[in-house]
Amino acid sequence: MNKFKADSLPESILAIVKNKHTEPSFSGEYDDFDGQGTYLCRLCGLALFRATTKFHSGCGWPSFDNHIEGTVLRLPDLDGKRTEIVCSRCKAHLGHVFTGENFTFNNTRHCVNSLSLDFVPNLDVTDTQEAILAGGCFWGVEYYFKKLPGVLKVESGYTGGPQKEPTYREICTGKTGHVEAVRVVFDVNQVSYEQVLKFFFEIHDPTQQNGQGPDLGGQYLSKVFYYNERQKETVIALLQQLIKAGYQVATTLEPVQVFWQAEEYHQDYYAKNAKLPYCHRYVRRFD
Repeated sequence: MNKFKADSLPESILAIVKNKHTEPSFSGEYDDFDGQGTYLCRLCGLALFRATTKFHSGCGWPSFDNHIEGTVLRLPDLDGKRTEIVCSRCKAHLGHVFTGENFTFNNTRHCVNSLSLDFVPNLDVTDTQEAILAGGCFWGVEYYFKKLPGVLKVESGYTGGPQKEPTYREICTGKTGHVEAVRVVFDVNQVSYEQVLKFFFEIHDPTQQNGQGPDLGGQYLSKVFYYNERQKETVIALLQQLIKAGYQVATTLEPVQVFWQAEEYHQDYYAKNAKLPYCHRYVRRFD
């Protein structure tokens, strides 16, 4: 089961995957990117392209001469001339496909918008899900989740408030309604949503009501943002286990809202600065 993630996506991404817009040439994150791994559908998390099929065509958008079998559909474009490509599962718009250009042996160019894709450094994954979790300073939560087997990607960001494109300085005022959170992308064949949640409740203190550790304020509260009813039911079941075990849980549960990626210097903060978390530690809370 993989629920589509439109409610968590900024308008810039929705304009591409839902409304079939095109990002400006040479502007995308993955146009000049050569990392080894897999490109996922940004809307539903299905694995679409391997990095081994990516090549530099000079067109200004990521180019692939093949896709993972059964994951990409070809449709007549509305312009009556081109061939559109979409995710076979959720029908998210990816871009267009061209043949006969002789760029590679396969003689095919899947011209894809970077904003339609999510890259993970794994060449075997076939399907993913994600969780959005807030447990205090996102540096520490990200640090620990990157150590959990099956987790493919962790992004630090902001969610839960109405303001669009909030900045760290604005978040720190505590007036935007956002919390610091992480977006965790995981391989469904390696780890379950329940296991991800259990780990979350064991790397932060779900009983602290006013923040996390020495970090106090509304932006540091413990929250779980669910994508669908199945995720919601899983969270509730685990919260009940904690309560039954004697924990006075302060974690709250909310439907997913737009996740805004934090500034680049916040991503992988502890690795960049050779430091360790100061307000997070692993404490086993489940049998």
